[in-house]
Amino acid sequence: MQNLVFTEEKYLKRCNFDIRIRKHIFLKALLIKYKAVVKFILTFLLVYIGFSLLYSWYLDVSDGSKYYPDYMTHLVSKQTDVVLNTLGYDVKMQPHPDEPSMKVIVNGTYLARIIEGCNSVSVIILFVSFIIAFSEKFKTTFLFLFAGSVLIYTVNLLRIVLLTVGLYHYPGHSDFLHSVVFPAIIYGMVFLLWVFWVKRFSKKKKTRE
Repeated sequence: MQNLVFTEEKYLKRCNFDIRIRKHIFLKALLIKYKAVVKFILTFLLVYIGFSLLYSWYLDVSDGSKYYPDYMTHLVSKQTDVVLNTLGYDVKMQPHPDEPSMKVIVNGTYLARIIEGCNSVSVIILFVSFIIAFSEKFKTTFLFLFAGSVLIYTVNLLRIVLLTVGLYHYPGHSDFLHSVVFPAIIYGMVFLLWVFWVKRFSKKKKTRE
């Protein structure tokens, strides 16, 4: 009887060992099969978190004494001012007294505020993280990152200009313009850049194969 119990315990241990081996083999095969996907996700997360932390540090050290509320937001505000004035609008950018933002005043009417989230840096970080996760040769990737970032920044600037003009002429549609139309413009641009890069990346990979 004792030998029988011992044999059953040995058999169960053997079965558990075989199950663990099978799980290990299955997970290893799964990892090999989806190696590219896992690499992309990990690279994307690491780059995104790294740049986000760096940007967060930049915001922490920006005291707003020279460029209010921070340099990038201040720069976007001033460039928006120049473009709108060129279009014939009397624009004034004033520091908001109650929060870190710039007040946009058109022809004496306070229309909007430009906050840190309007400077396109967070969107560029998202774009850059994706491209690096799908990176090719350094030169090709760098040039696309640079060109794409400049394009996103420019489109975002035009987005703010058009949004301001829209708020001035169509104040009754402010929520729709601010929450739907113009966010779709900037994120749509990022999506199109991603699609272009992935298609180009896929074609080159097929060519090499």
